Amino acid sequence: MSRPKRSGAARPAYRPVPLADPRRVAYDLLRAVAERSAYANLTLPGMLKERGVTERDRGLATELGYGTLRAQGTLDAVLAACLDRPLDAVDGPVLDLLRLGAYQLLRTRVPTHAAVATSVELARSVLTHGQVGFVNAVLRKASARDEAGWLALVAPPLEQDPAAHLAQKHAHPGWIVRAYRDALGDWDQTARALAADDERPQVHLVARPGRIDREELATDAGGTPGPWSPYAVHLSGGDPGRIAAVRDGRAGVQDEGSQLAVLALTGTPLDGPDRCWLDLCAGPGGKAALLGALAAQQDADVLAVELQPHRAALVQQATAGLPVRTLVADGRQLAETGFDRVLVDAPCTGLGALRRRPEARWRRQPSDVAPLAKLQRELLTAALAAARPGGLVAYVTCSPHLMETRAVVADVLRRTGAVAVDTRPALAGVPELGDAPEVQLWPHRQGTDAMFVALLRAPG
Repeated sequence: MSRPKRSGAARPAYRPVPLADPRRVAYDLLRAVAERSAYANLTLPGMLKERGVTERDRGLATELGYGTLRAQGTLDAVLAACLDRPLDAVDGPVLDLLRLGAYQLLRTRVPTHAAVATSVELARSVLTHGQVGFVNAVLRKASARDEAGWLALVAPPLEQDPAAHLAQKHAHPGWIVRAYRDALGDWDQTARALAADDERPQVHLVARPGRIDREELATDAGGTPGPWSPYAVHLSGGDPGRIAAVRDGRAGVQDEGSQLAVLALTGTPLDGPDRCWLDLCAGPGGKAALLGALAAQQDADVLAVELQPHRAALVQQATAGLPVRTLVADGRQLAETGFDRVLVDAPCTGLGALRRRPEARWRRQPSDVAPLAKLQRELLTAALAAARPGGLVAYVTCSPHLMETRAVVADVLRRTGAVAVDTRPALAGVPELGDAPEVQLWPHRQGTDAMFVALLRAPG
């Protein structure tokens, strides 16, 4: 006997989620990071442009993509509590979709039903039929509690294990939490620093002196002058690549902390000649361009050294028209000497820029620190050898890890006979610089990346 046909309107046909949908963009960004070890901050802008994502949807795509990458550790702890299998047994594409859905449930204002429904809709476009049901079931379990409720379940109490508690609450690996605690000295400051890492950072621009006035740049870009650097402009949003002054090289995208590092070197008094400057680790060229613009105002020249040819090409592009000569070489083996001022912006773990590089906190490992610290000591030693007697060297890292900062400086001072110089007078007006001659900046204190700056006087 045949079954009677149902009356009423037919069920609408399923339509795939378009590539320009902000959730699809965010999901594809997660997959690019997982599959190709892509850098989110380099991948997303091109993806938004290529797919023609509207201005209104760009903000949501960025928030979902970057936010999910930042919160990965906490999201994984919640999802693990919702599963009947180990988290590493879940296929990568499924896990990334679950992370994206859980992020919307726990850390956005997206209503619960919408977060689950849109995640299931996206799953139909990128996963198999069986996986769609799995995603629906897991996210419904995750929606049973808010973030505070899940943290009470998956994180130990603060008083019992501060590092583990803050690691879950602020989505940082435990070893990074402990490194921040070592640098800051107490758990309250550590919690504030970790929270600042999870805030969406402003875009910082630098008005290159002699090329554009800061007030003119602020007006043209729709931004506001930065509080500390006389060349900084802050933007609340938008694509800096669309600003004419950035496109033609009169300005650049550069964190205000990086600008302060250059100003500490160039603004500290120096006895004797002051015409020959060196940037020992110049790629990709942001600091070299600011050095070159400042050098041009006092008839000085800059040698920019970079080991990697493709990064050296970026330095040449950034410094075009400035008194900067680019050299492809290993800074540890530089033959030229006699420089008056030397900048060593050493390769580091990048733990000070985690808010701008959302995937970096999960990609870096504790084992990365020791070999980088060895390289940093070698570069700083080479910089002192390249400086003339009495010349000034600035050692800079975008990391607050003590093994990459104070330990490197202390070891090189001991072995070379160089003299520590107080960095703080060159940064007058910047608050909470502390009592040490070197300076450690922080997002929660100065609103910059966590840049470390130490000045050393070459022996002789």
